[in-house]
Parts: sequence; C-alpha cells; structure tokens
Amino acid sequence: MTYVITEPCIDVKDTACVDVCPVDCIHPTSDSDDFENHNQLFIDPIECIDCGVCEPECPVEAIFIDEDVPEEWEHFTQLNADYFQ
Repeated sequence: MTYVITEPCIDVKDTACVDVCPVDCIHPTSDSDDFENHNQLFIDPIECIDCGVCEPECPVEAIFIDEDVPEEWEHFTQLNADYFQ
C-alpha cells in the first residue's frame, strides 16, 4: 500500500505535502533541478511509509491511498512509480 498523487496536482504542484513528509518520498521538490520539467509531484511507492500526513495537506485533494484512487485516475499509480525508475 502507498499513496498516489493524481490529476488535480497537474500544473499546481503545491509543495505542502513535501514539507510534511517525514521520509522525503515526494518529488520533485521545489529546489530540484527538474522541478520545472514535470507538471505534477510524485510519491515514491517504495520509500512511502503509508503514514498519510501528506493527504490532508494537499489543497487540491490530489493524494489518495493506492486502493482508493478513483477509477479515472488509476493510471497515476503507475506514473508515480515510473518517475522513480
């Protein structure tokens, strides 16, 4: 189980979730060289400890536990994983 960032994050990239993540598994961060190269943030499915502190911090409600991702956004689960490969 992990958390997934979905469509509402596109072109928003609010980093409140990054600021509260205790294991720094959300990328790219605003100070990363590739921050502007991506239109959304991503959660590393291996590093995520499923603590859930990121979910309520998201102002656009883009973060879901993987099993609760809405059907129309299920492909974001793979997009998040692919970012880290």
